[in-house]
Amino acid sequence: MKTLGAVLLLLWSGLVVVAGVGKDLQDKTAATAYTQQTYQPDFHTVLREMSVLMAEQRVELRYTKTQIEAVENRLRASENNADITETRLRASENKAETIETRLTERLAASEKKAEGMETRLSASERTVEEQIAVIKELKEKQEEQAAAVRAVGGSVNLTGSQVQELRWEIEERKVSFSASLVASGDVTKGPFNAATPLVYKHIFTNIGNAYNPNTGVFTAPVRGVYHFNVFVFGNGHASRASGVSLHKNGEHIVLAYTVQNTVHVAASNGASLLLEVGDVVYLKLWHGAWVRDTYDHHTTFSGHLLFPM
Repeated sequence: MKTLGAVLLLLWSGLVVVAGVGKDLQDKTAATAYTQQTYQPDFHTVLREMSVLMAEQRVELRYTKTQIEAVENRLRASENNADITETRLRASENKAETIETRLTERLAASEKKAEGMETRLSASERTVEEQIAVIKELKEKQEEQAAAVRAVGGSVNLTGSQVQELRWEIEERKVSFSASLVASGDVTKGPFNAATPLVYKHIFTNIGNAYNPNTGVFTAPVRGVYHFNVFVFGNGHASRASGVSLHKNGEHIVLAYTVQNTVHVAASNGASLLLEVGDVVYLKLWHGAWVRDTYDHHTTFSGHLLFPM
């Protein structure tokens, strides 16, 4: 803009000069030919220089405008880049906040899990201590039993009758039996109008000989807790059931019972009982019911001494 002002000023000056020269030429008509020839070439020279200068100024002005437009374009691009950068920055901040929230939640969950594991570890440590105490107690009992066994083997401190009593006591603590209703064939018992005792003939095991296969009665050899199981198999019928009841000293305890209109039916039951020495346990066929057993031994009666009292 300063260059354009200088050009205009120079142009104005030239015009003034031209005007002055024209006035002088009119007033001085008597000037010599040499003087006219001197001023005329100077005037044309000034105009040519002014034309050249104006052309240069136009070129420079266009170049300047081009540069200004380029700068403006670069400024707009920078502003756009700044907007994009700001948007990305906001997205990064939001993402960072989300990550921080997730990390906080995971940290809280990890701390809670660690607390739970610590609690479980404490419980496990207590359990281990209890197991150690139990093992210690078992070892003491084993040492006592080993001492008793050594005594049975011929200690001079025990009489012959005491040794025999110890042997009987040890043997009496081993009680377990299991039997099925029939030894062979395919047998159906019942129905009867009244409850009828059942005798389980086929013996699987009878440790302690507490079960009598001739009467079907179990007699407790020692005071303790015994567990009994009853399994029943029968023919399906719309109105006839298959059922067996467990009795202790004449007292009804439990019943294994089923009635279905199918080809075959099955039922089971069981109970744990505290028995005194001499108490008896046996089974009865339920009144009006029937029960079946075959060589596959479906119908069974079992009992075991869990622990003496």
